[in-house]
Amino acid sequence: MTSGYDTGRLDLPFVGICTFGKYPYVQDWDAIDAQVAVLGAPYDFGCQYRSGARFGPRSIREASTLFSFGHAGAYDHEDDITYLPADSTRIVDIGDADIVHTDTQQSHANIEFAVRRILHAGAIPVVLGGDHSVNIPCIAAFDGQEPIHVVQLDAHLDFVDERHGVRCGHGNPMRRALEKVYVSGLSQIGIRNVSSTAKDGYDAARSMGSDIISVRQYRRLGVAGVLDRIPAGRRYYLTIDIDGFDPSIAPGTGTPSHGGFDYYEGLELFDGLARRGSIVGIDLVEVAPDYDHAGSTSTLAAQLLLNLIGRVLYHR
Repeated sequence: MTSGYDTGRLDLPFVGICTFGKYPYVQDWDAIDAQVAVLGAPYDFGCQYRSGARFGPRSIREASTLFSFGHAGAYDHEDDITYLPADSTRIVDIGDADIVHTDTQQSHANIEFAVRRILHAGAIPVVLGGDHSVNIPCIAAFDGQEPIHVVQLDAHLDFVDERHGVRCGHGNPMRRALEKVYVSGLSQIGIRNVSSTAKDGYDAARSMGSDIISVRQYRRLGVAGVLDRIPAGRRYYLTIDIDGFDPSIAPGTGTPSHGGFDYYEGLELFDGLARRGSIVGIDLVEVAPDYDHAGSTSTLAAQLLLNLIGRVLYHR
């Protein structure tokens, strides 16, 4: 029995066009036939400090080619599971939502439209940001769906209501999410140190049903203790801000914050979440590759997403 490497193209990571994980590109959004559809949302006009996350989707796609598993899938010897087996995994890359420069409303509307097309096709949307404001249209696209519980991994609370008239920047998305009647709750994990939200934001988040856990609290509780605080058996939407991870492994972001997670702390949380309920949507945001010339932040994002998608599909 052969693995398949002896037939057809070898298709090494540095060969070909950079779709996510080298999975097929689908240009016609009315013809999505997949378990997972990857969308780029290269919008970063919502950031308050360092821009550059508009180049995140492109850099994550390029980094993901390193983990394009070819014919054999991704065998994890610790779990004794082959994730993303080629014969039963259907992942597509549908390209990017169109971004209109300086026009937040239209850019967000274009992102929402794309996510709605993915959901209409019965696929799980995986959205590559962009700054964290792209989560606002992603959550809006779930209007009319069954309720979702939002799980956020992030250094910052992102719960500002309005600041100088801005309601849809990257400091607002979790507030906008909890205002939705179909968002049943919010778990905010990794929040630490100097934050973009003042005390009244924390008070409002808790009063609206948020559970806030810092990195140090996560480590005291352990992953099992953290998972126990997330309602079981729910439909989860997972939003991952790369600055939730420590700058020592994720320097390429607009608002780095020391004291963050390491790789396995994040992966074990995601694995536990995939076992605990059904992950129905994912975004990963705030990768700004120009601040990381080694490319390790984009590699981290790609590695996390491919491992996460594999676990989501397996535990379904």
